[in-house]
Amino acid sequence: MVRVSKQGMRAMRAITRGAALSAVALVLAGAGPSRNYAVEGTCGGFRATSVGMTDGACMGLVWQGQDQGSDGPKMPRGLLALEGGDWLVSDLGGWEAGKGGLWRLSFDRDRTPQWRKLLSGLSMPHTIARGPGGRIYVSEMNRILTLDIGAADPARTLRTVIGDLPDNRLHDNRHPLSSFVFDTNGDLLVNVGAPSDRCLDRQGRGRADARGRCVEEAQTGQVRRHAYLGDGRWAEDSTVFASGLRNSIALVRHSSGTILQAENSVDLNDPAHPFEEVNVLRQGGHYGWPYCVDMQTPLPGWSAAQSRCNQRDKPVALMPPHAAPLDMLYYSGAMFPEWRGRLLMTWHGYRRTGGRIMAVEVDEAGVPLSDTNGYYAIYPRGALRYPANTPSVRGKIITPRWDNVAGQHPRGTPVVMAVAADGSIWVTDDKSRAILRIARP
Repeated sequence: MVRVSKQGMRAMRAITRGAALSAVALVLAGAGPSRNYAVEGTCGGFRATSVGMTDGACMGLVWQGQDQGSDGPKMPRGLLALEGGDWLVSDLGGWEAGKGGLWRLSFDRDRTPQWRKLLSGLSMPHTIARGPGGRIYVSEMNRILTLDIGAADPARTLRTVIGDLPDNRLHDNRHPLSSFVFDTNGDLLVNVGAPSDRCLDRQGRGRADARGRCVEEAQTGQVRRHAYLGDGRWAEDSTVFASGLRNSIALVRHSSGTILQAENSVDLNDPAHPFEEVNVLRQGGHYGWPYCVDMQTPLPGWSAAQSRCNQRDKPVALMPPHAAPLDMLYYSGAMFPEWRGRLLMTWHGYRRTGGRIMAVEVDEAGVPLSDTNGYYAIYPRGALRYPANTPSVRGKIITPRWDNVAGQHPRGTPVVMAVAADGSIWVTDDKSRAILRIARP
């Protein structure tokens, strides 16, 4: 039991009264926790937000849904540029099966957004990508599908490419989203997130099988490989490409063939621990979940014999704790030659390190370069040091001031990025129900 002195009680009451008065003042001033982006002026032809950007860049507002009844996605996530300036946007819809959809975004001559709903009733759709032959592929929670978006009724062209991925009965809403990337030979590499945070029982011990392994390890917390059979077909059966990965929503393939994964690490209450990871995936690799975090640091609940952290694959670099990386792409546009070839990453996290996009320096194989004894920024201001003598991503935050500013903009929750034909970078913000565009001022 924690005892508090009378002086401490008086101080706590004063703080509580001050917080209550501040909250009332914010409401009266109309400066509550709004998710709206205020706009003034222009950013490359779109209305400009006041989000603080790195030199030579601005953030424009393409679209923001103002109420749940208006047209457009309720929770925009995936994004894919189409020929002619249209876009596909996946709509999570909510964290329940059957509420998602797929939208097509086009624009009038005055750039007024126009929405057309192509699919409804989807279960937590996320990734949209072009595959072999140029067809469009979309990931749902428990399957990957394809469709003809040019058809009069795209829903009638819907076809399941890979089914029977784990669904909510297994995941219980912990990490239910599927994402995928095409390998150089056309194989599908598919994320299967872990159904729990750390695979612990109610007593805080590792839920292990007879061999001392996490009971979830055999079928979750992994990236699976589905062999390409040609003609838009993939094997339903899969092999495990890499395991020990809690949540691999962020996957990317470099032109050299390198496969990167950005790990959303375990959810400890400590705001400074553990760190997120960037991993180079290899066939048969095990990257630590649920036994180890950071650079082979054991987690409570597992014995040394079970965790075997020194035998796990190390990350190539760390990212800030709880940053929640959700997307990566190698920038190849013309608008920002200074970023060409760099790895762009979205940090979606709701804690002090989230709400950022970073341009990471990479080598010729697309592997992130790293610093030692580096720092990372936190909101509302300040910086903290990475663990001593550990590698951290080297690069530049291109959205350094995307924290909540009352009456101006919310803290960013960037999800997926896509590069337009002109080299601008489009971004979905799911919590604010917005689509944003990074361009030259």
